[in-house]
Amino acid sequence: MQITTVDDLRARLDGVASITEHGLAIADERRFRGALIDEIVFEAVFNADADVREASRWLIWSASQALGCGSASIHDLYRARGRGEIAATAFTVPAINVRAVTYLTARQAFAAALERDAATVIFEIAKSEMAYTDQRPDEYAAVILGAAIREGWQTPVFLQGDHFQFNATKWAADPAGEMAGLKDLTREAVAAGFLNIDIDSSTLVDLSLATVPEQQRVNAENTAELTRLVRDLQPEGVTISIGGEIGEVGKSNSTEGELRAYLDGYRHALGPDVEPVSKVSIQTGTSHGGVPMADGTVAAVSIDFDTLERLSAVARDEYGMAGCVQHGASTLPDDAFNHFPEHGTAEIHLATGFQNILYDGGGLPDELRGQMMAWCSENCADERKDGETDEQFLYRTRKKAIGPFKRQLWTLPDAAASEIAANLRAKFGLLFDELKIAGTRAVVDRFVTPVPVPRPLPASLGGTDRAAVVAGASVFEDDGSGE
Repeated sequence: MQITTVDDLRARLDGVASITEHGLAIADERRFRGALIDEIVFEAVFNADADVREASRWLIWSASQALGCGSASIHDLYRARGRGEIAATAFTVPAINVRAVTYLTARQAFAAALERDAATVIFEIAKSEMAYTDQRPDEYAAVILGAAIREGWQTPVFLQGDHFQFNATKWAADPAGEMAGLKDLTREAVAAGFLNIDIDSSTLVDLSLATVPEQQRVNAENTAELTRLVRDLQPEGVTISIGGEIGEVGKSNSTEGELRAYLDGYRHALGPDVEPVSKVSIQTGTSHGGVPMADGTVAAVSIDFDTLERLSAVARDEYGMAGCVQHGASTLPDDAFNHFPEHGTAEIHLATGFQNILYDGGGLPDELRGQMMAWCSENCADERKDGETDEQFLYRTRKKAIGPFKRQLWTLPDAAASEIAANLRAKFGLLFDELKIAGTRAVVDRFVTPVPVPRPLPASLGGTDRAAVVAGASVFEDDGSGE
């Protein structure tokens, strides 16, 4: 029976789960975690009726709370690392930007983690990715939590807003307006259940100023202002994990002086009574998505692991943080990833490599791939750079076809979906092994205490809470962020 109304959705729950004044009571966990959750997730994304989408998302959120895989903050684990209770070289936390076939992709990541008893995995989406992949925070949270439910996950899920980034041009023209936009996005993300937020004001660092503290001042002050907002918004009993950034990815490598200037200025602007950031992203030689060569291959990158190690040590030893974060790394060769934990990297952001598996790894039907490339040629023509080959242009712009073809990617033929899933799962397994997160469920159990975050019953299910999570109307420009 097709789900077209909320009543159809309620009927699907008969004998499996019931809606109560406290949330969702699940009577048959096996059936709920089976084909039923597949249906609910799909309706949460694609149903034409906004009430059905809202009700589906509420069911997923409430089910994740009931089944032990609700959204959580990784803050306390990062603070433990800053105190030395977790060895600096124990592991590096992968933060995965899921752009396409989100449910299928997240399921493979959860499955690979379960095989390794790993739990230190973050699922994130950047401000720019929300636009070109057509995934607002509330939808993204529902899909990731649905994937956790489907795979039998019984550990907290870390949802992260990545690169909540200031646009330098818009800031120069209208600082108040740009800040208001970031605040609106932050409110939307926290309301959707994102309990980890990365603030990126590094785009406003002004290297023309005379001293490093002056160069970092606006970055530090903006991060402090958004930190205060996050602390005001966070659910009772939760300390949202917040990250900052000092070096715009793709620019010059970061220094200890810049890190100290940023953190000292930030803490001064924040004041003594507000919990500060627990990690900082730095630049070490990468760029988001890699650099495409004329033949479409990606240029080799040399990571400055010495910078990562030195600045991570400063972050931990002097500021009690988990360490530093590496962006733009998923297109590195496989044999590079073991170096991140060896050099004390706290977190690593991964995205484009998984997108490349979708496009180039096999499984994607030739006809659909051709349609997506034709869409890029027609709709992104004004982005072509002088002297750029077709291969370079398509590699750089093909991420923008993900949103317009979202439904086609979600409904791939079984054989195609199975091949893509197998390739993704193998890649996740390799990365998780190299980043040394096997066995980290024990660490999460020790340091992360799940806090119930019930969501009021929406009006679509008979409650009084209208639009408990309001999807923002803003369309964000592609700023190149998101790994």
